[in-house]
Amino acid sequence: IISLIIFGLLTIILKLNNLSPTYIYDHWEEFLSTVNTFGFLLCFCVMIKGKYMPSTNDHRSSSNWLTDFYRGVELYPRIFNIDIKLITNCRYGMLTWALLSIIFCMKTFELYGYTDSALVTCILTLVYLTKFFWWESGYMKTIDIIVDRAGFYLCWGCIVWVSGIYTLPSYFLVKHPQQLGFVLTSIILLLGLLSIFVNYDCDRQKLDVRSKHGKCFIWGKPAQIIHAKYRLLNGTECESILLVSGYWSLSRHFHYIPELILAFLWTCPCGFEYILPYFYFIILFVLLMHRAHRDDQKCTLKYGQAWKKYCHLVPWKVWPGIY
Repeated sequence: IISLIIFGLLTIILKLNNLSPTYIYDHWEEFLSTVNTFGFLLCFCVMIKGKYMPSTNDHRSSSNWLTDFYRGVELYPRIFNIDIKLITNCRYGMLTWALLSIIFCMKTFELYGYTDSALVTCILTLVYLTKFFWWESGYMKTIDIIVDRAGFYLCWGCIVWVSGIYTLPSYFLVKHPQQLGFVLTSIILLLGLLSIFVNYDCDRQKLDVRSKHGKCFIWGKPAQIIHAKYRLLNGTECESILLVSGYWSLSRHFHYIPELILAFLWTCPCGFEYILPYFYFIILFVLLMHRAHRDDQKCTLKYGQAWKKYCHLVPWKVWPGIY
């Protein structure tokens, strides 16, 4: 919120001096080239640091430099006490996504006046990203943070891929504006907001159950849980709670469904003449299905019989009755 307020104030100052943040759109190729170069350099520096000056003992290096560059060496690298993953994933990646969405919407308005398609896409993106930052503590417990190491896949992806691919619908609408009309715009907006709420509520249920040690109600009934024990590398025994109520009784990754629906909703204002703006939706679909598979593998190794019991009670990975 503070960043958006600062952006708004800077926009006013620029406008008073006959300038505009849409300068970034006008020099989009230069912007992507710059962040691409920076992304490669950062990944190389993080790899070298991880090999020879790791921040913690939780680092893993192979004999293949290309593998280390792509996958990363350190899980939680720090440079000058700055958490690299937190900066690249959240502070830069997600915040830049929000600002670029606003900039592209502004450019569309500058060129064509009020354009409902650009506005609804921008609003849904901003609400989703606001939800992300509100739920940031939960993000710290996801695969991105606790499993994936800081390498090209993660850091370059958040610096360059997010900027260039995740913003495609907003960027596309600058050159291909659509007027949807009040009714269709309202339907897309309401369905999008509902998808964001369901996505958030899925995560809220899990965090609520774990914070209250399972002593709570889900959808008016006592939460059904499984106590899953596991051991750390040092031999310490720990316990997690697996939720088998609410959304988590429908499928093991039900929260991916509203996220995919939302991605489609903020892309469909682009129309269906071109496939390019749907590239993000397609990539997200593949990413989330693969992530569900990876998470199953991780949890099988981590929880053993407890996870098998959970899979028996909740047999579907993502799509109830399908997958």
